[in-house]
Amino acid sequence: MKLAKRFTDRTQIAAFNNSYHGSTQGSLSIMGNEYWRNAFRPLLPGILHLTFNSMESLDYITERTACVVTETIQAEAGVIVPAKRWIQALRKKCDDTGALLILDEIQCGFGRNGTLWAFQQFDIVPDVLLLGKALGGGMPLGAFIADKRIMDSLTSNPVLGHINTFGGHPVSCAAGYAALRVLQDENIIGDVFSKGKLFTDNLRHPGIKSIRACGLMIAVEFESFEENKKVINGLIDHGVFTDWFLFAPQCLRIVPPLNISREEILEACTIINDLRINN
Repeated sequence: MKLAKRFTDRTQIAAFNNSYHGSTQGSLSIMGNEYWRNAFRPLLPGILHLTFNSMESLDYITERTACVVTETIQAEAGVIVPAKRWIQALRKKCDDTGALLILDEIQCGFGRNGTLWAFQQFDIVPDVLLLGKALGGGMPLGAFIADKRIMDSLTSNPVLGHINTFGGHPVSCAAGYAALRVLQDENIIGDVFSKGKLFTDNLRHPGIKSIRACGLMIAVEFESFEENKKVINGLIDHGVFTDWFLFAPQCLRIVPPLNISREEILEACTIINDLRINN
């Protein structure tokens, strides 16, 4: 957000309802859920919350907008995949107005959705890419990436426009580099789509209302949070670790390690299908 304000000399920031971007004060300001924001007001001014995957919402992005921040695929909303037409229109709207398009791939980056970056599936490229979680290979590491022309706006007026204590930590960076090499050298991403399909083809629990999936990011929807929670408790008792989504509590979260075996997938599906929740 600092980079966008500095580069564009604008202050308005657009984000989307049911988006999740973190828990610090700046992140909460653009988080798309009032329940999580309200206790910490006042937050940053000049924030627009738009409707994800809505063409009408794009009209609110104007020459006053510094940036639009969005998850490429909304995770905590219960795996909401945008229409390709919509996200390409969002890219064009940012181009036309001079706003930066910032894609948050902290959850869906590094192969989670079947390609190294989820945005590759939509034939767009962001101005700024946000990364974390898998980036560090288990070590704490986050990053925001942009063209040097954009990043250079932080080098003056003021000098050191953005700094942090542990930026570029050598041990975390070494772990991140090693993890990326394994991800690529062992072709782990190449199996993600087929493993995701193995889940969706074999989930047959009678309480399932719908399944939304993109690679190994899967939301299994039940009638209510109460019903979902019974399933989650039963799964944990049977050695299957899972939980729900912040903005879709009726949905079971399935986001396993990308190197999960097919045998483990089938075992998990069997446990889910056989679980009885009517007690």
